[in-house]
Amino acid sequence: MYPEHPARAPLERAPDIHQAAPVTIVHAAPLAPTVPGQEPAVQSIVLPDGRVITGYAIEHTKPEPVTAKPAVSRAAVNVALGGVGFLAVSGGLLLLTTFIAALTALIQQLIILAAVIFGGFIAAQIFGPRQPSGTTFNIRKAIFKRNHFHG
Repeated sequence: MYPEHPARAPLERAPDIHQAAPVTIVHAAPLAPTVPGQEPAVQSIVLPDGRVITGYAIEHTKPEPVTAKPAVSRAAVNVALGGVGFLAVSGGLLLLTTFIAALTALIQQLIILAAVIFGGFIAAQIFGPRQPSGTTFNIRKAIFKRNHFHG
């Protein structure tokens, strides 16, 4: 349990070397499913050196059958579907940008139209025929002193 003291030399003895040898089964019990409440079959094995090992038989697990590999990998299918989806979205984005450009041009034309109409109205007021309005005063003699009118 505790390690040897380093100053003390370990006892010299010959090491045990075991050679691998094939194992033969003396009388193997057939593997059968067990019903709860019953004991499973007991199996004995004789080792090459004459020892007999007895134990319960173990039912080996059966591997699942190998499924056929698909012709096209899932990664390739996913990449292809991604490309189709991108193409579908690209068309919609192209239409969206075209719609935004057309809407911008419409708004610009409406602003120009409003400026032309409002500008024409102002020009008609400035350059149109003048009609006298209000009362006309004839001032015969006017006196300005210190930039102040005295009438």
